[in-house]
Amino acid sequence: MLTGKLVRLRALEPSDAEALYRWNSDPEVLQWMVNAYPESLAQLTKRLGEDRPANTYDKLILCVETLADRTPIGAIALTGAEPENARAELDVYIGEAAYRNGGYGTDAIRVLCRYGFDQMRLHGISLWVVPENEPARHVYKKLGFVEDGRERERFRRDGKWYDLIIMSLLEGELVED
Repeated sequence: MLTGKLVRLRALEPSDAEALYRWNSDPEVLQWMVNAYPESLAQLTKRLGEDRPANTYDKLILCVETLADRTPIGAIALTGAEPENARAELDVYIGEAAYRNGGYGTDAIRVLCRYGFDQMRLHGISLWVVPENEPARHVYKKLGFVEDGRERERFRRDGKWYDLIIMSLLEGELVED
């Protein structure tokens, strides 16, 4: 298990399907996410069960749960990692509204980035964020991510186009507590 001060990161289980289904139906969670087509609870349960591929170097998806009582509160991933370039892309969301403040997301990102650098031997971790998602950008900057550039009108939500900012963190730049 990957453990921080507030969270524990673990592999997704079939029992997480109901929470993921609820989070993936929450407009506040989905507001800035690039999401796939809607999925039924039965499909999600099957995908997290026997159809679930093992976590690998190029696709690591974990459940974020509270350290105190092991309540599932979100999901976090490092994807697209390749040994040749030692980089991966970070995706994260805290689905449970009661835990969106208080440092849970910050702790989860810090734990996974530390794992990426120390265990996966990554050199860089990047992410995409809309400029309007100021709370997320604040967290990323606090952890040491820097803005590398902007792709104009890359993301569409509710009939409006938004820019996407790419941010990255290099090995040795992660800000610890």
